[in-house]
Amino acid sequence: MDQTLVIGLGNPDPALERTYHNVGALAVAWIAEHRTAHGARPEFRPYKNLFASCTIEGIILMRPLVYMNESGRAVKEALKVFSLGPADIAVIHDDSDLAIGSWKRTLKGRSGGHKGIQSIIDHLGTDEFARVKIGIREQEESPRKKAGEFVLSPVKARDLDALEGVFKAIAESLKPV
Repeated sequence: MDQTLVIGLGNPDPALERTYHNVGALAVAWIAEHRTAHGARPEFRPYKNLFASCTIEGIILMRPLVYMNESGRAVKEALKVFSLGPADIAVIHDDSDLAIGSWKRTLKGRSGGHKGIQSIIDHLGTDEFARVKIGIREQEESPRKKAGEFVLSPVKARDLDALEGVFKAIAESLKPV
């Protein structure tokens, strides 16, 4: 049976948990909670301080327990543990070029400056894996900020609804095995 490993990138530091840079990890947590029947809380089980995962409806949801720049280590180990390859993963991450409330899926490509994606490319030796990019940039921003100026900022209350709408759309796009 084919499986899909859905990886939500973020940083493990509790102080960074609800920041724009952690929307990948937030998305995976949201998907786990909302795809679980009868409001049951899914249990993410840690593996060697590298990642935590749970399986819901045949989809393995995973969050690295290492910092963003080291995500590749966790992803490479998860692929070994679950006997999967790069074609079996979808990495959910923030994209500072997309506006809040938007998202897109790509199948391969360079990192676009995203250190977590670059780490995965480096550790897997390929860029041929699916990505789900979640927009984190303000809709109308003038002057345009550099990503480093806001990615580690806490998610604003006004952006939470838009992000949850994106999380819901992503969850609906995942097909159970």
